[in-house]
Formats: sequence, C-alpha cells, structure tokens
Amino acid sequence: MNNTRRDFLKTAIATAAAGALPVAGLLGSRGAAAAAAEPIKVGILHSLTGTIAITEAHVVDAEKLAIDEINAAGGVLGRPLQSIVEDGASDWPTFAEKAQKLLESDKVAAVFGCYTSASRKAVLPVFERYNGLLYYPTYYEGLEMSKNIMYTGQEATQSVIPAVNWLAQNKGKKFYLIGSDYIWPRTTNRIARPTIAKAGGTVVGEDYFPLGNVEFSSVINKIKAAKPDVILSTVVGGSNVALYKQLNSVDITGKNQTILALSVTEEEAIGIGRENLVGVYSCMGYFQSVANPQNQKFVAAFKAKYGADRVVGDTLEAAYTAVYMWKLAVEKAGSLDVAKVVAASSNLAWAAPEGQVHFHVSNHHLWKHARIGTFKPDGQVQIVYESPLIEPNPFPKL
Repeated sequence: MNNTRRDFLKTAIATAAAGALPVAGLLGSRGAAAAAAEPIKVGILHSLTGTIAITEAHVVDAEKLAIDEINAAGGVLGRPLQSIVEDGASDWPTFAEKAQKLLESDKVAAVFGCYTSASRKAVLPVFERYNGLLYYPTYYEGLEMSKNIMYTGQEATQSVIPAVNWLAQNKGKKFYLIGSDYIWPRTTNRIARPTIAKAGGTVVGEDYFPLGNVEFSSVINKIKAAKPDVILSTVVGGSNVALYKQLNSVDITGKNQTILALSVTEEEAIGIGRENLVGVYSCMGYFQSVANPQNQKFVAAFKAKYGADRVVGDTLEAAYTAVYMWKLAVEKAGSLDVAKVVAASSNLAWAAPEGQVHFHVSNHHLWKHARIGTFKPDGQVQIVYESPLIEPNPFPKL
C-alpha cells in the first residue's frame, strides 16, 4: 500500500470513528457496513397471547428469520434491520394501541403484522392517520384496499372459489358451512354460496360461533342430520382444537366425511392433534410440501433456526415473503418513503417459497396459487390440486 493510500485510509477511518462515515463501507465489506450504519426499525405486531396465539404467535418466527437473513446479506440500503416486537394479545383495541406506539414512538419504517381481519380493521385507521405501512400476511375476505397496506396472503376469491369448484367436481354438492363469527368467515361464505350454486350444489346448513368457542355438539348434531357431502369450515384459532376432537369423538373424520378447512395449516395441526386431522382437506396458497428449490431452502433455514421438529405453513410463508417483498420495494424505490415503496411494489415479483409471485399492478395484493391437499398422519399435507396463478380480485360482485 503506498503512502497516499495509507494516509487516506487513516483519515477516513478517523472521520468514520467520529460518526461521519461508515468504516466498513470504505473497506468494502457489505455486511460490516450494514452493521456499522444506523439501523432501520421495523415493527412486528402479532398475538403472542390469547385465543389466536395458537395460530399467530409462530408467524413472528418467520418474520425474524427473514430479517436475520437480510441482515446477514448486508441489510437494506446498506443498513441493518432492527425489529421491535409487540403483542396484540388477541385483543383488537390492543392491536390499535400497539400499532400507534410502533408508528408514533418507535417510528418504524414498516410493520409486519396482524392475523385476523378484526385486528387488521382495528389498526387500519392508525396506519392511515400516521401514514405507516403494514404488510398483512393472512388469507382474508378481501373487500379492502388501503394505500397503507400490502396484502401477501390470498384474498377470499383466491381460495374459496377454487376450493368449492374442486369439491363440487370431486367430492359432492351438498355443503354445510361452519365458521367463526366475524368478517372473514361470513364474507368468505357469501362468496361460497353463489359459487356452490353455480357448480350445481346446495347449502344444507350454515352456522357461526364466537371466537374461542369450545362447544360444538349442537352443530355436530345438525350436521349428522343434514348428511352433507362436504363440511366447509372457516373456524379459526383455538376453537379448532375443540371442533376436530368433538367431530372425531362421534366418528365424523376425514376418513369417512369430506371436510375442507380454509383456516388450518400444518403448524395448527400440532395444537389440534395430528390424529384428529387425518384425511381432512385444506386449501392454501402454500404448504410445506411444495416442491421447489426456494422452498427447500426456506424450510431448511427455518428448522435450523428453530428446531428440526418445527413446521411451517401458509401464513408463516406469506409473512416471510412479506419481509422480502418490502426489502425489494425499498431497494427499487431507493427510499423508505411509504408512497415510493408502494409505487415500487406495482408488478414487483419474487421467487418465493410458494413459487413465483408478484404484486398486482394496482390493488396491493399478490397473484397467488391455490393448492388443495389432505392431512397425513404426520401432520404434513399431500397436495392433490394446484391452480395456475390467480389474479387477486378483492372486490368481487357478491
């Protein structure tokens, strides 16, 4: 090294030590440069406690994995990500309170969070008031588009329509609808009803239960009397533990009755009991058994970080994908500005674990595959149907 170069580096390092320049950037180490730069704060907001925690708490692990991977690769715009985790506690006012804290006090660049539509609806006015940016990873009812939300789970038409059509063609046309009593199940079934009719089917029963409900004997008796070909379930959270155990106790199982759950994934199978789900169908955008190189890498990384016995499912993958889609949009925009990040997301594509996906040009939702599979004794899903990419249609004619 010549004297001029040595003197330049001495001066640069001294200047950097005083806070003006990142040393590692001058020395050419991308990861070290990110570590030396001021972190970008991002929020993680999910139910870590309460009735929805059985489904939602694990989503945090997938988001943290993506953040760790991004930091190891140099961060975003040369800066590391710093996550601030808050517990929505399965309580919608708490979600709104925590969202305000993240945006107003912590000044996060984006939030990855919520699970139920009730929690998302609770935080929506907060994000719009503070011009924050929420990435929402859960399959949901649609009927929404906000300039402050990006939706990486499937909206209802991307799941219930292909599910009903496949069931009507392969399993029968008498449907019994059962769900939790809030906006997602009710709207999903509003879409299911005309789809069933168009497929030549009928609805022989429809019932809803409060979140956290654990008593299903009355509806089970009604199902036994109605003798449906298909039970289509939109029951969510801890209620599913009681539902499937009680169905099994009267010998209504996936072995002798077609049951398709629109809200049960591999990670919930552990809490429900794998033995209670054998033969039950699910329709999701993603299952752990999806066969492609990027999914193999994702599953291996998740298990390496959290344990070989851990599993992943649809919402975890959509949450992991959300973090990367935000990263790509920020880098494309060259800015953390919300409007610029949203604009950069139009048609933005990524080879996700679920396969190639891309944001719609204008409605903030991803083009998604619909996959139908049946639970095996080990709690994994054997995929029996996969659709082409489905364009998101969050505002269908009902």
